[in-house]
Amino acid sequence: MPLAFVIALAASLGIHAVALFGTDVEIFGGADEPAPLLVDLQPPPAAPPAAERKPAVKPRPKPAPLSTAKPSPKAESVAPDAAPESPPAKIAPNLPSTVANKAPAPAKPLLPAKGRMRFVIYYGTQGFEIGRAEHRWEFTEDGRYRLTGMTETTGLVALFKPLVFENESSGRLVAGGLQPETYRTRKNGKDANENADFDWSTVAVRLSRSGASQPVSRGAQDILSLNYQLAYLRNPEGGTTVGVVTGKKYDRFALDSLGEEEIDIPAGHFRTLHLRAMGDTVTEIWIALDRYRLPVKIRYTDKKGDIFEQVATEIGSP
Repeated sequence: MPLAFVIALAASLGIHAVALFGTDVEIFGGADEPAPLLVDLQPPPAAPPAAERKPAVKPRPKPAPLSTAKPSPKAESVAPDAAPESPPAKIAPNLPSTVANKAPAPAKPLLPAKGRMRFVIYYGTQGFEIGRAEHRWEFTEDGRYRLTGMTETTGLVALFKPLVFENESSGRLVAGGLQPETYRTRKNGKDANENADFDWSTVAVRLSRSGASQPVSRGAQDILSLNYQLAYLRNPEGGTTVGVVTGKKYDRFALDSLGEEEIDIPAGHFRTLHLRAMGDTVTEIWIALDRYRLPVKIRYTDKKGDIFEQVATEIGSP
């Protein structure tokens, strides 16, 4: 292969690597107008309580009124194949209102307490390797989580455009899944100023780039936590809508299901569900149905039709 061609190819891949790894890319849809909404990504309302038994004695003429506060549902994780939740028990009329206002206990993670995924990243239909990535997660007993991600250019691309992009998401694990509180980014070791702070008391997010706060939908995720929130979708095969904070802006995108597929990748053979978010760009995600619904393959197609594919090479302990 002529040296001039190698240099030209590496330079081209370097440009595309910036588009893939840089913080300016919008990997979910990228359209100026948000995609059509389907449903909010949040746990469904609890089923109504079972019918009450007939009282054995006549009720009192003036029974004590029920507390106006609604009971908090138990924070339980639901495995992908788990049966629907049982109806919550009815609170007796004479219970103190403090019982109804009790905060939910931390939810249990679907994933192991600690873990790691490694990926290789290819460009184009010829499958040129341009980078690698690593994700780590940790869930603590007090109901908190921490996710870290690192993506870097490799090979020829790294010679012409060395780039290391790091991001981190932390927050709480609740009944509906991950509830991010902070999202932080770094590029080549320096603050990339693509950070976000969530305030769930007002259901809003503050973006560091603009310094402004804006409302978000309940269940909204940052771009890193989204990968692991997919495990908590109640009906992913039916499609849903996800709210996503990229660090640069907040938007909502329709996530369609393309059905089950079996794929072979370096990490192994997986039975997956193929999901897709479409706009000016297209992002496709394959989640492993028999492996905690982990995102084992991600494909991004930009506005020009260039394809970037990230596939898992290893899933294990840290």
